[in-house]
Amino acid sequence: MKGLDPRAPPGAVLVLGGARSGKSAFAERLVAETGLLRHYIATGRAWDDEMRERIAKHRSDRGDGWQTHEEPVALIDRLEALDHPGNVILVDCLTLWVTNLMMDEREMAEEFARLADFTSNTKATLVLVSNEVGLGIVPDNRMAREFRDHAGRLHQSIAAAAAEVYFVAAGLPLKMKG
Repeated sequence: MKGLDPRAPPGAVLVLGGARSGKSAFAERLVAETGLLRHYIATGRAWDDEMRERIAKHRSDRGDGWQTHEEPVALIDRLEALDHPGNVILVDCLTLWVTNLMMDEREMAEEFARLADFTSNTKATLVLVSNEVGLGIVPDNRMAREFRDHAGRLHQSIAAAAAEVYFVAAGLPLKMKG
């Protein structure tokens, strides 16, 4: 698999997939060979021991060569601070960011619009990872349905703004756009 071409103009790549689909590993491989300064923005919050273990495993699996930034809510502010042509930024993941925004009772449409605008105009190379949650059954409670709907709206706006979109299943990427 070829990674992103560091000579190509900057732009955004959206990588979608289900839980444990291989999307994060695929996204990391996309940026590994760019030669650009690699930034990893982690949006997860360690609410419990299991999540702390997941975060530690992700960090260990990633290995050296990444500058890690933990940013559960102010994602766009962090992206703006890192938006330089010599950077490649991997955000993992947007659905955790959606959860954090919901828990903090943020204005979702406003945050999503800001991210889509940034995605369209980035000077850096940007890779956004997110869980596709809209392929299963309708959730049985209001909060879960709102989460699914928010994630779906966010994915549509980011996919429209991104130069490339991939869907990963069973570790296999399918290029959907670009």
